[in-house]
Amino acid sequence: MLWSIIKIAVFIALVAAASFAAIYLLELDGGVRVVMAGQEYNLTPLTAVIALILLVIAIWVLLKLAALVIAVLRFINGDETAISRYFDKNRQEKGYRALSEGLMALASGEGNVAMAKANRAERYLRKPALTNLITAQAAEMSGDRRKAEEVYKRLLTNEKTRFVGVRGIMRQKLSDGDTDTALKLAQTAFALKPRHEEVQDTLLKLQAQKHDWSGARETLRAKLKHGNMPRDVHRRRDAVLALSEAQDILDEGKDIEAKEQAIEANRLSPDLIPAAVMAARSYIRADSKRYAVRVLRKAWEAQPHPDLAAAFAEIEPGESPKDRLKRFAKLLKIHPEHRETKLVEAELHIANEDFPAARRALGTLAEDDPDARTLTIMAAIERGEGASDAVVKGWLTRALAAPRGPQWVCDNCHHIHAHWVPACENCQSFDTLSWKSPPAATVTSSTGVEMLPLIVGSLEDKSRDDQPTEATGDGPADATGETRPDPVIADAEIVEDPAPEEERKAAN
Repeated sequence: MLWSIIKIAVFIALVAAASFAAIYLLELDGGVRVVMAGQEYNLTPLTAVIALILLVIAIWVLLKLAALVIAVLRFINGDETAISRYFDKNRQEKGYRALSEGLMALASGEGNVAMAKANRAERYLRKPALTNLITAQAAEMSGDRRKAEEVYKRLLTNEKTRFVGVRGIMRQKLSDGDTDTALKLAQTAFALKPRHEEVQDTLLKLQAQKHDWSGARETLRAKLKHGNMPRDVHRRRDAVLALSEAQDILDEGKDIEAKEQAIEANRLSPDLIPAAVMAARSYIRADSKRYAVRVLRKAWEAQPHPDLAAAFAEIEPGESPKDRLKRFAKLLKIHPEHRETKLVEAELHIANEDFPAARRALGTLAEDDPDARTLTIMAAIERGEGASDAVVKGWLTRALAAPRGPQWVCDNCHHIHAHWVPACENCQSFDTLSWKSPPAATVTSSTGVEMLPLIVGSLEDKSRDDQPTEATGDGPADATGETRPDPVIADAEIVEDPAPEEERKAAN
């Protein structure tokens, strides 16, 4: 609305200016005298201005006519001129119309229509750099992989479309599972366009699959250089690659080089748990226990993990359970309310045979967040405190049906891994593993594991009824010789035989 008002105002101003100029010229005294071939012409100022304008227009028309004459002469001589371009204009309009219709068909998912329109556009335009792109994508969409590969190979002959052809064939090889050829094509595409983010990611993924860690680190640096990755993410993934390289070097028996790579990985990302564990064990082998403690403490501050606790225990392998509990005290004070801290502390108390302390350390995890490890620890505590076999077996059978607890889970596909790996074993995504509990799923067991605690308790109860006991009471005798009730047996449901008395006698 405002722009329309401005245009109207400008138009009115121009008309007013022209009017004032005409009035001024009419009122102006004098004139212009032109003498030509003995003829004299007297022009008023207004007439002189109009004559000047007409003269300029006449000169412009003469120049255009002269250019037309020159174009006709060149056309007759066989040169391409404006006249030939004029005759080609109709073909271009038809070609571009077919090209736009092909693009619309491609966007609509009509592969066959898009190929037909691309062929029509090629007949009119003769620009394969444009039409081959549509043809290749349309062929892929319609499932004609042979045609698509043929077109992509034609694109390789043109320097302008070479990258598109390489990328197209690379994607086909990836879908076919030919990772060796795809890796070579990805390297070629990366050399042609180092800034292309998709090619960078594909090359990095393939290099990780082939354990080409040094090449992957170069690709990672290119992503950082061209602004396709934040600096903190680059440091984390560079640490993952350094750790992976250290693991491969260690497998080859090169301990010194593996130690250097592990320490480098830990320096780049101190919160990367596998890197901290490997670096700490390298320091332990080198008898640098102080550095191992420092590495593990820093990683524990980021996230407590059982592998860190295991490596921390390896620092002093021959110490007594009491000394180990004392040495772990500083580590356990970092995150006292963390789940892993409670579990490690309970396990240390069990090793020290202080079962009441282990129960206190475990707290309410067995009720609030039960998993296989928590329930197994509870079974050990019950056994250490002298509970009956029914109680211990009840906890163990609950552990059988309980969730496994935190594990290495891929953030992309939720695949569970037994050990940390740089790339997911299922979807091949790089650096997507996190230590967390997998998504809960309802599992129906054909063996009825949910009933095992009750069955074990019932069997234990029957076995006790069949065997004579010297002690009197409802439960097993403890260390003082007194009896106490068994909570599992006391709460176990006695299943009555629903068969009538006559049928039981007949059966006997």
